[in-house]
Amino acid sequence: MSENREGFLAGSRLERVLRSGRFAVTAELNPPDSADPQEVYDAALVLSQVCDAINATDASGAHCHMSSVAICALLTRAGYEPVYQVSCRDRNRIAIQGDLLGAAAMGVRNVLCLTGDDVTAGDQPEAKRVFDFDSIQLLRTARIMRDRGVFLSGRKLTTPPRFFLGAASNPFVPPYDWRPLRLAKKVEAGANFIQTQYCFDIARFREFMRRVRDLGLHEKVYILVGVGPLRSEKAAEFMRTKVPGVHIPDAIVERLRKTPKPRKREEGKRICIEIIQQVREIEGVAGIHVMAYRQEELVAEIVEEAGLLPRPLRVGAADERRREHPRKWPRR
Repeated sequence: MSENREGFLAGSRLERVLRSGRFAVTAELNPPDSADPQEVYDAALVLSQVCDAINATDASGAHCHMSSVAICALLTRAGYEPVYQVSCRDRNRIAIQGDLLGAAAMGVRNVLCLTGDDVTAGDQPEAKRVFDFDSIQLLRTARIMRDRGVFLSGRKLTTPPRFFLGAASNPFVPPYDWRPLRLAKKVEAGANFIQTQYCFDIARFREFMRRVRDLGLHEKVYILVGVGPLRSEKAAEFMRTKVPGVHIPDAIVERLRKTPKPRKREEGKRICIEIIQQVREIEGVAGIHVMAYRQEELVAEIVEEAGLLPRPLRVGAADERRREHPRKWPRR
């Protein structure tokens, strides 16, 4: 087994679940457009019951929300298990290395390294791009800090961060033959786990995983498949035309179009559950990553109806402190 999967131990709950061979579940917390921490806690409460870790997104789609490092600070304070998403679009290497250290100091153990959507995808296209790194360079940087205990300048860290490193993969956009090779580069750079873009095309994903297995990558990295519910055919059309990298086959859009209006949301959930059940049977798939934009309440239903409960639970020190001093801790 490779170093990526069986070597360094960061001590995260997500890492323990994956290394144990259990099918992992992660989900995205949709960041609020608010300075109220309770909005984060309310969303996390729904997800924490059915997930092994919660992703704090970093201005996805180049839209500004509460920062991912701030959300991680709130989640770790409340005893939740975050995945800290770091995008290269908005910060240079100095800021990124500082943010990685700060996240580690707050107890963050899982980091997802992303290049980031271009500013033209968002609602402030006049913003300046940074892109000092891409996702592969970011992975290597985080790995150097973790394994060698130094900044990129060579200056030593008194205490290196402990990270379980992740990256993204999109099997659903051309050139298809290049996607497994791109994944291999991320594994070589240090990725321990992968979260994919939304999977709505099972045939395309099966072909991607066949090539992944041919390259032996399924034995080197844990692959979590991105899934999510669709509200309606209009939502599906919007996603596949406006959201970068999302591919939704015509057959799914048509299925939603033929569904009576009162049942469209339920049908979108059913499609998501069917996809989970199919990808779970594919060799090399280690879990799912649920993305339900502004529909956190559906995540629990999806996970339960897909047969993925109960999740392995752990009572941590934060839970003990919360019971001792309930007024000092946010609701959970």
